[in-house]
Amino acid sequence: MTVLHTRAVMLMVLVSPITLADAIQSQSRGLIEDSTWNVINRTVYDRRDYQHGARNSGARNAYKPKAERNGYAEEWAYGLMATLQSGFTQGLIGVGVDAHAYQGVKLDSGGGRAGKARLLGLDNEGYPKDNFSRGGAALKLRMSNTVVSYGEQRVKTPVFSSSDSRLLPETATGVFAVSHEFADLKMVGGHFTESTDRNASSHNQGFVVNYSNALKGDAFDLAGVVYTPRKNFSASLYTSRYENTWNQHYLGAIFSQAIDAKRALTFNFNLYRTTDEGKALSGSIDNTTWSALSTYAQGPHSVSLGYQKVHGSTPFDYVTRGAIFITNAVQLSDFNAPNEQSWQARYDLDMSPWGLPGLMFSAAYVHGSDIDGSHVDPRGGYAYLGYGKHGKHWERDLEARYVIQSGAAKGTLLSLRHNVHRGNAAQAELDTDQIRLAIEYPLSGRL
Repeated sequence: MTVLHTRAVMLMVLVSPITLADAIQSQSRGLIEDSTWNVINRTVYDRRDYQHGARNSGARNAYKPKAERNGYAEEWAYGLMATLQSGFTQGLIGVGVDAHAYQGVKLDSGGGRAGKARLLGLDNEGYPKDNFSRGGAALKLRMSNTVVSYGEQRVKTPVFSSSDSRLLPETATGVFAVSHEFADLKMVGGHFTESTDRNASSHNQGFVVNYSNALKGDAFDLAGVVYTPRKNFSASLYTSRYENTWNQHYLGAIFSQAIDAKRALTFNFNLYRTTDEGKALSGSIDNTTWSALSTYAQGPHSVSLGYQKVHGSTPFDYVTRGAIFITNAVQLSDFNAPNEQSWQARYDLDMSPWGLPGLMFSAAYVHGSDIDGSHVDPRGGYAYLGYGKHGKHWERDLEARYVIQSGAAKGTLLSLRHNVHRGNAAQAELDTDQIRLAIEYPLSGRL
């Protein structure tokens, strides 16, 4: 997909039929009157103990020889996230602005312990900063049921998505359009010039790419449609272009069916197709990755089974930390190595029937095998990962999660995770035991 194609899609969004009687913009009360604010206080502690001789391999601690790094990574930090979403001015075209400010504070860590958790900002030598911050804003225009935003913002699509799975969220800089002009159909289009990582304090690092260590492209374009003809079915189709690196397309669907008042089935399918593009900065890429997940729910119990398959000599890669919708992308591994196949079994329990509303337990096990990276492009961005033949690994994830249901602390989230990963030398992940504790207290209101 070219920039021209993306802009054509965005133009199509903007000139869609306008029915003001049903348009959101026609119901605007004003810039201030519809404004809302949100503040999230979050504390995260993350410790990863590396096993069988593995050492902390945080990407930015190369100032220390590997033998001198700790056998574990440990970070503890506090994050404050404030956002303001304005309403829109009245009239045919409404004008508004969204703004955010993020602050991260180190509670405990050190140069040898800062690593893959990516909670803390790091200085030029790889040492964790005592505090770091960043902020930004986006101008937005609304006509009928279409909104176009320009500036720094958070985006959620299967091919480009702002992750919020650590201390602070990712953001992206560019233009993004979302249209709901047609019943049951959402259309989106975007052009971005950079993404900002979760622990970054600057906005000039280009794009966050998860696996390739090659030179970065300068632009990312996307277009997509989401079709929801009924409440229990949704299908998505996206196309994207990471300049001079790859073209990536996505197809996904979710279907749920109630059996009776207490039982239901849900099916989730995701497919990505990625091929190199332009200068092929990350090397030769010809990758098809897909996954399927089925879930049976009965009362407070849910049991899920999933399968995932990678076809290709490179791992499935993606721009931004959150643009991976495949089933077996879990806590410590994405199970996305070249030619890998993986299975998942998961169980979730809602404790509400036992007088504990808001308390959830989950357990998941994923096993991957048949990894073969022996044909990866030796001049590309993935050769450094050192994939071999007959790679295999497994991961076990446990979580207890509680959301306070009432009182002054209503909405406060407490999460405790214990994750274990083990594998052989032909795959690229470390043998790790992880403990992560997170506490989040939200506040919100209207201006």
